[in-house]
Amino acid sequence: MIGPASGLADWLDALAMEPAEFYGVRGAGYTVLRRELGWLDGEPHPEEERLTRAIGAGLLHLDDPERLRWLTAALAAPAPPDPGALGERELRQWRMLAVQLFGTGKRWRPLGEGLALLWAADAWRAELIQLLELLAGRCERRLHPLPWALPVPLRVHGRYSRAEIEAAFGILHDDAPWIHREGVLWHEPSRTDLLFVTLNKSESLFSPTTRYRDLALGPSLFHWESQSTTTAASPTGQRYVHHEARGSRVLLFVREHRREGGRAGGVTEPFRCLGFARYDGHEGERPMAIRWRLEREIPAAWMASMALAV
Repeated sequence: MIGPASGLADWLDALAMEPAEFYGVRGAGYTVLRRELGWLDGEPHPEEERLTRAIGAGLLHLDDPERLRWLTAALAAPAPPDPGALGERELRQWRMLAVQLFGTGKRWRPLGEGLALLWAADAWRAELIQLLELLAGRCERRLHPLPWALPVPLRVHGRYSRAEIEAAFGILHDDAPWIHREGVLWHEPSRTDLLFVTLNKSESLFSPTTRYRDLALGPSLFHWESQSTTTAASPTGQRYVHHEARGSRVLLFVREHRREGGRAGGVTEPFRCLGFARYDGHEGERPMAIRWRLEREIPAAWMASMALAV
């Protein structure tokens, strides 16, 4: 039985629902429903319902317990942080949250404005804290830090949206709010090639020139096809082949479908960070079929889906 003092976890238990099911119901949300039942005093924040919708679309994949605990503690502070006083890693962690709540491009909000909104919507922020605590308690897979000293708050085998990844690298910020769409993104400041792979490529979503054949050949070996115009002798091809000698890195992000479960109109599926990879050889060109040797093995539970490509 739920009542005025029941928390989010109590509601989910009473309804026998997972967070994705609960937040997948149109108009559902812990704060929204408590207001409708008369269990919450005060006027709702104008952005409350939109923020609740953002939970289902952008936060339920979070699976890094360290990040979740940090956010839980930070959101419980009595006042929002001053972006100008934050270190680079903290700044990027807040932006990773902001892009999931507010969006990119035309929907982008300057970080200071977004944080002020979260603290103004205090009832909803309390719901968010409860959700993050719940997600932290459900994390089962061990994640691993990226082996470098740069302030990139990502962990190997964690799940992240494209926007979160770009925010983590400092690519997305107040002066550059537009997300990139290419499957390969060269990040000059960190000298890293970010490879974004969608394994199952629907003909309706990918053109013939972008339906590459990508798949895991084993726990430590990944077959990846470059962009269709790349030759081995091109500057890009040479960067792939000689990245270790030239001091650059390759970081691989993979997802099974563009949409969760391959369902049209569903929530955008996040990428799994497979970590750094080393060049292991290639065949052909236009595209180059490259074998990447992963520094960390792909978890056994993921191999069945990653070893198949359409």
